[in-house]
Amino acid sequence: MTVYFVSGHGGAIEWAARRGIEAVAIRHLDVSIIEAGDTVIGTLPVHLVAEINACGARYLHLSMDLPEAARGRELTADDMDAYGARIEEYRAERAG
Repeated sequence: MTVYFVSGHGGAIEWAARRGIEAVAIRHLDVSIIEAGDTVIGTLPVHLVAEINACGARYLHLSMDLPEAARGRELTADDMDAYGARIEEYRAERAG
């Protein structure tokens, strides 16, 4: 069972490390590598979450309450703390 942290942002990687999250950091997820029992952490689109869950893996979303002024810029780990960064589990499935 592998834990993957999907992010290309240094601040997010540092934020996770500060919390003791031990994961393989990757910039891009190839869902074909995901196996049952794995965990994927990131900010992925719903269709990928559904594929992850269909593999028997968990998806944990990196959520934040970003004000509009903070969008589109690189955040530090401290910024993420200020914006309430947290990990929340989500499940999705394709309906058709």
